[in-house]
Amino acid sequence: MANLYIKCLKSEKTECGAAHGQFLINSLSPGQGVTVGNLFRRVLLNDLGGTTISAVRIAGVTHEFSTIEGVREDILEILLNLKGIVIKGKIQEPQFGRLKVQEPSVITANLIELPPGLEIVNPQHYIATISTSNILEIEFKFEYGTGYKLASQTFQDKSEDFLQMDAIYMPIQKVDFKIENVYDNSTEITERLILDIWTNGSITPEDSIFEASQLIIELFRSIIENKFTNDINETENETSQIPIDPHTNIAIEELQLSVRAYNCLKRAQINTIGDLLEYSPEKLQELKNFGRKSADEVFITLKNKLGIILK
Repeated sequence: MANLYIKCLKSEKTECGAAHGQFLINSLSPGQGVTVGNLFRRVLLNDLGGTTISAVRIAGVTHEFSTIEGVREDILEILLNLKGIVIKGKIQEPQFGRLKVQEPSVITANLIELPPGLEIVNPQHYIATISTSNILEIEFKFEYGTGYKLASQTFQDKSEDFLQMDAIYMPIQKVDFKIENVYDNSTEITERLILDIWTNGSITPEDSIFEASQLIIELFRSIIENKFTNDINETENETSQIPIDPHTNIAIEELQLSVRAYNCLKRAQINTIGDLLEYSPEKLQELKNFGRKSADEVFITLKNKLGIILK
């Protein structure tokens, strides 16, 4: 991996602001392509964060099943349209923005007044259409996070009159990779990893690679810098030395014994194979109504079904 490098093969952007990038990582040793590709894919999809609209407050509206006079869309449709707005920027605490319209118009995302540090990637994204001079006023709550949170998890304070929204923080929409073998003049074989990344436009594919690499480095650095703990609890140490029999928790019903033998075992509170193995052959025959014939049946069944021989 001495000559390991990364190269951008393709970088493109769509009209809606989404971006796609293709990258080449070369000079990997055989087998490392899958490892590096899977690692990048999991970190890009799971650990990168973003800012989104987590809740809204609409003047005169108390629940999501309401309608607004003069507005073509109902509240549910407006909330669904708002989920498509892509926000660029990082914030430490929740921030608020607003939108106020008092004339017939088509409302798009560029009409939203944003707090400092935030930017709308798709300003022409459609929100609603208003056909009267009624006032439509919306307050937006912006939050930064990772992953995906359902509305029921993000909405806390009922008194604020905010309508909760499903919060999609993930800036990465899709990650794909493929591995190719490279044969040089010698007998040495190396691999090259081709990584495709699609984002919603709030982050470029190049920056997403950089951030993912930083997260991976910090993760493994914490492992390297962390000292191993040698203090082992004595009871845990003793427990770890006891071999665990895989048959211990199997119910005796699995042995499919005769009714007589089964009933005798159950009366003696022998419910599992582990309980049964605590009894010696002599002790088994001391059970009430458990004779030599029942004992032989148990010994043969244990041997044939589980390979356990009682001596």
